[in-house]
Amino acid sequence: MRRLTTIGVYGFDAESFLRRLRDAGVGVLLDTRQRRGVRGPEYAWANSLRLQALLSDAGIAYRHLPDLAPTTELRQLQYAEDDHRGVGKRSREALAPEFARRFVTEVLDRADLTPVLDALDEGVIPAFLCVERDPEACHRSLIAERMRRDHDVSVEHLVP
Repeated sequence: MRRLTTIGVYGFDAESFLRRLRDAGVGVLLDTRQRRGVRGPEYAWANSLRLQALLSDAGIAYRHLPDLAPTTELRQLQYAEDDHRGVGKRSREALAPEFARRFVTEVLDRADLTPVLDALDEGVIPAFLCVERDPEACHRSLIAERMRRDHDVSVEHLVP
């Protein structure tokens, strides 16, 4: 069975992040962030150019898939729900139901998953990347679930 993984940035340092990818056999990292930066000096390694260099040195390919990123409007909707619940991005445990619904209809239903399917067809294990530690708190879980449901792919969520 074909398989894919997902991974977030929070909770990792550069070394443990790469180790987790290698241990899972990941061959290509699919960056699903709209803005490819992470705040905080402890996560500077995950900013786009640094991350790409890190991955290149480790022999892991990198692809940015902006069509799979939540729009600014959708991110703002999630942030408003986070504020309402009194949680931050780093402590969120679940996506707002309205965010999830709209992400699926406005982004995922329209997205071209060909790059992901091509990697799988070539026997490469992809990893969907975003920032949240817990996949349930991140849109990458919605993408992975779509791949599992529609393309018979097993999913492993890589966590620290």
